[in-house]
Amino acid sequence: MSRERKRIRCAIYTRKSTEDGLEQDFNTLHAQRESGEAYIASQKAEGWVCLPKLYDDGGFTGGNMERPALKRLLADIEAGEIDCVVVYKVDRLSRSLLDFSRLMEVFDRREVSFVSVTQQFNTTHSMGRLTLNILLSFAQFEREIISERTRDKIAAARRKGKWAGGRPVLGYDLVPHPGGSKLEVNAEEAEQVRAIFERYLERKSVLQVVRLCARRGWTTKRWTSKAGKPQGGSVLDKGRVWALLRNPVYIGKVRHHENIFDGEHEAIIDQDTFDRVQAQLALNGSAGGSATRNKHGALLKGLVRCTACGCAMVHHFATKGTGKSKRRYRYYVCLRAQKEGWATCPGPSLPATDLEKFVLEQIRSVVTHDAAVNTVTQRAIDVLAESSPDLVIDPDEVVGAFEAFDPLLKAMTHGEREALIRGLVTQVDWDAEAGTVSVTFREALEEAAA
Repeated sequence: MSRERKRIRCAIYTRKSTEDGLEQDFNTLHAQRESGEAYIASQKAEGWVCLPKLYDDGGFTGGNMERPALKRLLADIEAGEIDCVVVYKVDRLSRSLLDFSRLMEVFDRREVSFVSVTQQFNTTHSMGRLTLNILLSFAQFEREIISERTRDKIAAARRKGKWAGGRPVLGYDLVPHPGGSKLEVNAEEAEQVRAIFERYLERKSVLQVVRLCARRGWTTKRWTSKAGKPQGGSVLDKGRVWALLRNPVYIGKVRHHENIFDGEHEAIIDQDTFDRVQAQLALNGSAGGSATRNKHGALLKGLVRCTACGCAMVHHFATKGTGKSKRRYRYYVCLRAQKEGWATCPGPSLPATDLEKFVLEQIRSVVTHDAAVNTVTQRAIDVLAESSPDLVIDPDEVVGAFEAFDPLLKAMTHGEREALIRGLVTQVDWDAEAGTVSVTFREALEEAAA
């Protein structure tokens, strides 16, 4: 019995955030396991033995605990089959301090120790626990500043007048140059842009411009992605035309939030024409389509539908109380109930804050799966480039950014969050009779996350 208690059953856990390279005969998961096996062998005199069962999560983020191998590991720990968990580095087990704390609670309850091979500590010792918490704190801090670092890089590039990346715009081609791509005028498309500005000044109506574009077959910029896939070519609807008319890129400028800087590229529209168009847009007070002002902060505007009535749910707010106790409450209200009376709908309204929080949770569960990162990035770039061209997502840092989804979301402006949601979600359905809400993601995103 004494010899049996000294036998320490060790499970090796390995993880890689993306699937790149996993098809190789010897990949990073194999390398991590090999290091773990060597460490366990060095502790043979202490009774350590390596369990043959594999706990490998290839292509799963460390930002959450939704990983099949991790779940199997925890189940075996609960079953009393493991005495020690061995990893190559701490962040292989988790990149979240909160999640790691939860894992440590399970380990402590089942008297399971934790060892990091390369960082040389063991949680059976107090110093090992202190070192672990310090390492995790720094790892979490590093992830949370990823979005800030990306935004700082973009801001610096914009101040210098550089095109900081993103979706190409009608009228320009994105041409590679030393130090980064630059915008160069596309003569044929530039004529289309000039005609759009001229027609708006003539008719003073965005819809008239939309009709002109439809008659002539003009669309948004068409281009081919690095993967060789055709992109763009969408209908120039009211929202897209309005965004085009508002874009300072056409007068040789670049925008970063509220600031406008001189750009490196050639202007297509002269300053006087652009100023007159802006004045007319302001006079008309029409932002048009998806760009319409959203002053009450509805993140899901235009996306929510009442399945019982088969109609849209519109954003609405009510104010209650007076003075310092005055508060504003936001709702999504069934359009039929609003027009014909609340008795016509089984569930005429939903609290906006609760619904938006639920949808964001659904998005988080999808985008934190690394298989969907590339699709999410492209969708976000496409939508944000149209509605918020000052925000650009850096593909090289997107894995870390989406693993830190909450800090990234917090760093965004309201308009950027709304645009991001529209790039990922096509519809939100409220079934009042069943009491359920379902979120429909864009097809490519659902396929990537499947």
